[in-house]
Amino acid sequence: MTPQPPQTREGELVRGETELVAEQELEAEAEAEAEAEFEGLETDEVHVGIVMGSKSDMDEMQKAADELKARGILHEVRVMSAHREPDTVAEYAKNAHMRGIRVIIAGAGLSAALPGVVAAHTDLPVIGVPLTSRLSAMGGLDALLSIAQMPPGVPVACVGLNNAKNAAVLAARILNS
Repeated sequence: MTPQPPQTREGELVRGETELVAEQELEAEAEAEAEAEFEGLETDEVHVGIVMGSKSDMDEMQKAADELKARGILHEVRVMSAHREPDTVAEYAKNAHMRGIRVIIAGAGLSAALPGVVAAHTDLPVIGVPLTSRLSAMGGLDALLSIAQMPPGVPVACVGLNNAKNAAVLAARILNS
């Protein structure tokens, strides 16, 4: 003779099932309370990424960081070369959105590939800052054209030569729109 389950009336739960349902309801209630508490909290989420191809670009690109700081916009600064570290640049651009970044400022001189490589790997707005150096052709025209002449489907906004501050102002306007 096999044991029979306890007899219940329609809609009535057995004792073990009642305890399980009560426990699930308590867990759901606790989760909802926790979500409500976190909903109103401000987070220290970075909204602008500043990248440059070389440490030698830091003096100019620091002007973008200073402008963002003055406006209270959280940002991060990274050095990565589109030529020497293409995988690093691609990963940075691909994951930027997931980390809360909403605009990327990319400064580069000479062939100025960095802004375009970043733009090729993200759907975020990318602002290119053409930088001059002692090796620049025609006073930085090489970098300016490299950033401004992107192919269709890979847009990069371009500010003036050595004008990282304007890139930060543009980034702030994008964030506020």
